[in-house]
Amino acid sequence: MSLHDNGGKQAVFFERIMGLPVFDTHTHLVGDRLGARDFWEIAHYFWFYRELQAGGYPDGAEKLPEEERIAVFLNAYRSTRSTLMNWTFTSIMRELYGIGIKDEDSIREAITAVRHSAAEEGWAQQTADRMNIRRFVVNHPEHAAFQGMRDPAVWIPRIDGALGRWVDQIVQSDEPAWTFHAIRDEINRQLDGYKDAGCPGIMTTLPRYESSANLRREIGSASGRDDILMELLHFMCAAADRNGLLVQLFLGVERSWCGTAFPANDTERILKLAALFETYRCPFELVLASELNNLDAVQAAWNFPNVHVGGMWWFNFRASTYRDSMQYRLEALPASKSSVIVSDARCMEWSYGKILLVKKLAAEFLWERVTSGWIDEETALQTAEEWFYASAVKRYGISAGGA
Repeated sequence: MSLHDNGGKQAVFFERIMGLPVFDTHTHLVGDRLGARDFWEIAHYFWFYRELQAGGYPDGAEKLPEEERIAVFLNAYRSTRSTLMNWTFTSIMRELYGIGIKDEDSIREAITAVRHSAAEEGWAQQTADRMNIRRFVVNHPEHAAFQGMRDPAVWIPRIDGALGRWVDQIVQSDEPAWTFHAIRDEINRQLDGYKDAGCPGIMTTLPRYESSANLRREIGSASGRDDILMELLHFMCAAADRNGLLVQLFLGVERSWCGTAFPANDTERILKLAALFETYRCPFELVLASELNNLDAVQAAWNFPNVHVGGMWWFNFRASTYRDSMQYRLEALPASKSSVIVSDARCMEWSYGKILLVKKLAAEFLWERVTSGWIDEETALQTAEEWFYASAVKRYGISAGGA
């Protein structure tokens, strides 16, 4: 086969990957303002904003006169050209607006273009359609009614705020055992309500914990926060199991060491939760922010039929970690046990951009596996379809036909 023939086959393969449907399993989208309202809402997306700051972008740039703001943004943009979020932002501007960011005039052009798209009826659906993003997950019920879209978002309630409050109540109680049992009843009522509302599951982040789910302890006046947390997780998982709800765990971001979220690799993070996976039959989905736990998540999904691996979160959303994680998943797990899309987007343009990036990475990775003889094209395409969409549809119990 000539290089030209192989290049043509690769182009067709990449085109098929780019056209596959997508289920975005974690977003911060708000149903009545899905598209960016101005250029700066795209430019200041928090993951990119961190990279811009590292490139010299000043705090409080939004308070500067616009001409000065454009100038300092351009300098920071140029200094971050090698970064992943810069690539994504550049792709958003190029693919959605036909604009290459190269000078101050191009930024002014982008400002005008985004202002026009914000007023365009149907822009959010058009943007999603360009990447074939069919469904989205939100964590607040008031965000789920997606105006101007064919389908509402899937609501998976976020309960980490309640979980932290419950731990505080028990720690501060004069009668911790009584308070613990009262909260257990509250957990049952809350999850029963989520089932009745049609939610497919619940989502929570977890802090670092020293205790382990396999060490069951009676709660009393001497109980520490971590022991209380683990017992609450047992009751939460039992209620999820009884109601047939998914438990989506976001792990690896630490907030207790300083005021800024920080990634923390912990070799026992998933091991300490293994007793939950073994005890309860509800499905679990692990979404990670720490690179060294990617293999641990795959090992958990390999060992426990009810454990699945989700997309890459926060500091784990990088090309290098995606490639490693896709390799772990491909060789150890059925594709139906894995989702790879977590955009964490706050506007539809960033959902588009980050999914464009993930599709490009998956296409490159899977094509390399095909050309090296490990899998055939049919297997590669089936794997991508599961990773992008089909596995989440099954896991969340959503109808694929109307998606």
